[in-house]
Amino acid sequence: MSAIQDILASKQKPKEKTLLIVQKIREDHTLIHELFSLFATGTDPQKGACADVMKEISKTNPDLLLPYLDTMIHHITYRALHVTWGVQESLGNMAQEYPAETAAALPQLLKNTTHESTVVRWCAAYAITEITLHNTARQPEMIPTITRLSAREKNNGVQQVYLKALKRLGQPVK
Repeated sequence: MSAIQDILASKQKPKEKTLLIVQKIREDHTLIHELFSLFATGTDPQKGACADVMKEISKTNPDLLLPYLDTMIHHITYRALHVTWGVQESLGNMAQEYPAETAAALPQLLKNTTHESTVVRWCAAYAITEITLHNTARQPEMIPTITRLSAREKNNGVQQVYLKALKRLGQPVK
């Protein structure tokens, strides 16, 4: 069994497992490959745990995730919601450092703006707006899209993500 699988199989609480794996990866960057191997072949709960780790890693070490961007994008519309929202939030976190690269995720992210799950829609909104905020080349195309998404969104929390981004982009907010 791998180091990451050993931690996931332990009796620790999920958040403790996540933080321990994040710590191990920060100490030994080669473990990121092990994380994505498990993400590719693991069970849905394992993939969800991997997505939680990605979310934490993306906050301070987004460079470690960049080689796996295509894999992450592929999982944006994954059937297990825990995976979906973790990947989307990771992409949003990566957008400040890698706005051009994460823009490749926009078509998939836009698919999740109509998802039945509020959490999935919130995470999609977060990623879309972060990519747009940091990718000036895509702003002319994405500002009208975000405006439409905001007008269509029924959940106030999700709608606020769009409205805050529009305000940061200097757009009029109704």
